[in-house]
Amino acid sequence: MTARNDAPCFVDPTADLRETVAPLQPSRESLGGLSPATRTEQWSNACRRLRAELGEAVFSAWFARLDLDRIEDDTAYLTVPTNFLKTWIQSHYVDKLCATLAAEAPEVKRCIVALRSSTRAAAPKPEVSAAAAEAAPEAKSVSAPRAAAQAKWESNAKASGAAPAGMPADALSGSPLDRRLTFGNFVVGRSNQLACAAAQRVAEAAPGAAPVYSPLYIHAAVGLGKTHLLQATAHAVTDGGRRVIYLTAERFMYGFVAALKAQTSIAFKEKLRAIDVLIIDDVQFLQGKSIQTEFCHTLNALIDDGRQVIVAADRPPADLESLDERVRSRLAGGLCVEMETLDETLRVKILENRVQAARALHPGFALTPAVMAYVARAIATNGRDLDGAVNRLMAHATLSGTAHTVETAEAAIRDLVRLREPKRVKIEDIQKLVANHYNVSRADILSSRRTAVVVRPRQIAMYLSKALTLRSLPEIGRRFGGRDHTTVLHAVRKIEALSGKEAALAEELELLKRLLQD
Repeated sequence: MTARNDAPCFVDPTADLRETVAPLQPSRESLGGLSPATRTEQWSNACRRLRAELGEAVFSAWFARLDLDRIEDDTAYLTVPTNFLKTWIQSHYVDKLCATLAAEAPEVKRCIVALRSSTRAAAPKPEVSAAAAEAAPEAKSVSAPRAAAQAKWESNAKASGAAPAGMPADALSGSPLDRRLTFGNFVVGRSNQLACAAAQRVAEAAPGAAPVYSPLYIHAAVGLGKTHLLQATAHAVTDGGRRVIYLTAERFMYGFVAALKAQTSIAFKEKLRAIDVLIIDDVQFLQGKSIQTEFCHTLNALIDDGRQVIVAADRPPADLESLDERVRSRLAGGLCVEMETLDETLRVKILENRVQAARALHPGFALTPAVMAYVARAIATNGRDLDGAVNRLMAHATLSGTAHTVETAEAAIRDLVRLREPKRVKIEDIQKLVANHYNVSRADILSSRRTAVVVRPRQIAMYLSKALTLRSLPEIGRRFGGRDHTTVLHAVRKIEALSGKEAALAEELELLKRLLQD
C-alpha cells in the first residue's frame, strides 16, 4: 500500500478529526516498476480529478477511504474497508474510476476493488519524512508484528460476527437477550393470541423465504408481554439459522452515535442491512432527526430487500407524534397488532405459570385456587405486578413456614393493590369523546379554527388532557395540531376558572372524566 500522508484523497474532508498514517512502503515491483512517490503522485492526481468531476459530496461519500494498493501489469488493485463500499463502487463507479486512473497511469486497463485486511491507526501519528524512514529500517520490524496481530484479531472478529474493522465493538452489538423469555413459557390468552401467532409465523419462516409480514408492528401498554414476545422471536430466529439483531430504541441510538463518532457510520449501516431479521423494541423512545432518518432508511432498505422487520411500541404508529411522518407511514404499512389488557382468565394462567417456576427454587411453595383467584382479581394492571405478587407471596410463605390464606395473601400484596394504577387515559380518547359530546369533529379540534363552537371543546379537551394524563404541556400542544405550550396553559387556566363559576360546566367536566376513566 502506498504512503498516504501527502495524498489528499485519503482524508475525509467532512471529518472533524484527521488521521495520518505512515504504512510500509511497497516495493517497486508491486508498483509496476515505478517509485512509490511516482505512484502516490499519480493516485493523488486521479483523486483530484474525481473530486473535481463528481463533486465534494460524492467523493467524500464513496472515495475518501479508497486506497491504491498496487499496480501489476495492466491492473490497478484498490482497497476499501467495508463490503458496502466495495459493492457500491463496483456497481456504479468502477468504469469511471478506471478511466480516471488511466489518464494518470496509461498502463492501467482495469481496476479491481477488494477489502482491506488492516485498519487505520486509532490515534494520529506524527508524519515521517522519506529520509527518516530510510534511516530507520528497524521501524518496519516493529510495525510489521503489530500489523499482523491486528489483522489476526480482525479476522477472528469477523469470524465471530463482531463489529467491522475500525468500529467500536459495542456499537453494533444487540441488546442482551434473556434465555428465559421463549415461546415455551409465553402464556397465551385472548388478549395476546393474534400477536403471538404473528410472531411465531415470522419465527418459523425458512431461511431465504420472503417475509410474511414486514414490518410486523406490535403495540401494547407497559407490562403486557411485548418484550417477552420479541425476545422469544429473536431466540427462535437464531435457532433457525437466520441472522437477527434485537435492539431497544436506546441501543439503536447509542450504536448510531458511536458509529458517527468513530467515523464508521457506513459500516454500521452495512451491518444492519446485512441481517435477515431486525427487531426494535420501545420505538417510541427514538429521538433525534438524524437518527430517525437513518432508522427510516434502514427500514426501507430491509423491507425493499425482502428482509423481516419487527417493531414494538406502547401505542399505534399514528400516535407516535415524536416520530417523523415517513417513519410512521412505513410502520403503518405492515401488520399492526395490539396486545390488549390481560383478562382475568389469562392472569390466572400467568399466576399458575409463575408459581410453577417458583417451585423450582422452593418445592414447598404453593397457592390454593382461592388465593390464586383473589390475586388475579386484585391485580389487574400488568404481568410485572403479577410477578411481584408471586415474589411477595413466596417470601412470606417461606419465611413464616405457613400456607397462605386469602387474608394473609391480601396483607402480603397490599402495596401492589393500593398502588394499582387507574385506567390509562389517552389524549386521542379525550379528543374523540369531547368531539362527540359537543357535536364537532376531531379534525375541528385539531384545526386552527377559532369559532366559539370549536374553541370551547378544544379548551376542554386540553384541560382534560392535563388533568387525566401525565403528558407535559408541550407534548399536549403537539397532540393538538402543533400548538405552543402557552396555548395549552391558557386553556387549562380558563376552564379551571370557568368551572368554578359555572355549575353546568363543572358537571359536564365530571361526566366526561367518569366516561374516560370507567
